Amino acid sequence: QARNPALVVGRVTGWGQTGPLAQAVGHDLNYIGLSGVLHAMGDADRPPTPPLNLVGDYGGGAMMLVVGVLAALIEARSTGRGRVVDAAMTDGAALLGGIFQAFRGQGMWNDRRGANLLDGGAPFYRCYACRDGGFVAVAALEPRFYAALLKGLQIPPDAAPQYDMAGWPAMHVRFADLFAQRDRDDWANHFEGSEACVTPVLSLAEAPDHPHNRARGAFDHGLPGPAPRFDDEASKPGHSSALRLEKAVALWSAEGSTQRSDQAG
Repeated sequence: QARNPALVVGRVTGWGQTGPLAQAVGHDLNYIGLSGVLHAMGDADRPPTPPLNLVGDYGGGAMMLVVGVLAALIEARSTGRGRVVDAAMTDGAALLGGIFQAFRGQGMWNDRRGANLLDGGAPFYRCYACRDGGFVAVAALEPRFYAALLKGLQIPPDAAPQYDMAGWPAMHVRFADLFAQRDRDDWANHFEGSEACVTPVLSLAEAPDHPHNRARGAFDHGLPGPAPRFDDEASKPGHSSALRLEKAVALWSAEGSTQRSDQAG
C-alpha cells in the first residue's frame, strides 16, 4: 500500500482482525454460534440445527468480503485511496440476522425457537411431511396467499384465522394431518398455478431436473450455474463454470484427505 495507495486488500476470517478471539481457531458453526443466529434455528425441543455452512462461511464471510472489496474498488477508482477489508464471519452472520434483532427489540420476536413467524412457528410458513416421505414447503405469508392455501386444503376461511397465534399449534396439527394424506408431487401438482405458495422440497439430486431450473439453465452438468446473471452471453451457464466448481471441490477434498492422513499419522 505504501507503493500503491489505491490497493484494496481483502481479509476474510472467522473472528475478524481484532478482538479477544482474533487468534483463536474455529469453524463456521462457532462463528454463527457467537453471532446469535444459530440459536434461532431448529426445533424448540432440540439443540440448534446447523444451517450447513451457508450462514457463516458463504453468507457472512465470502459474500460480505465480495461486497466490501467491490465497494472499496469503487472508492479507490474515484479517490485513489484503497482499503483493507476486514470481513469477519461472525460479524457478517450477525448482520444477516439483523432484522430479527430489530424484531426482538420491538417485541415482535422471542428467543424461543419454533415460536415465531419465520422459524417454523407459523403453521403457514414451514415444511410438512407427505405420505411418500417427501416434504412440501409452505410459505403463505400474505392473507391473499393464505386464503389460497386454505382453499387448496378445503378448509373454510373462518376456521383458521391466520394470525391467531394461540391457535397456531392446533392449526399446525391440522395442516400436518392433511399433507400426510397425499404424496409430495401430488401436492405440488395440486397447488401448481395457485397463489398458495406451496412447492416441493427437492433433494440435491432432484433440483437440476426441475422444469423451472432446466428452463433457466440453473444447473450445468448437475452443478449450479453463475448467479446473478447479466445481460450478455458471458454470464450464461456454461460448461466451464461447472468444471471450475468441480476442480475446486476436488482440490478441497484432496487437501482434506491430506490433513486427515497427517492427523492419523
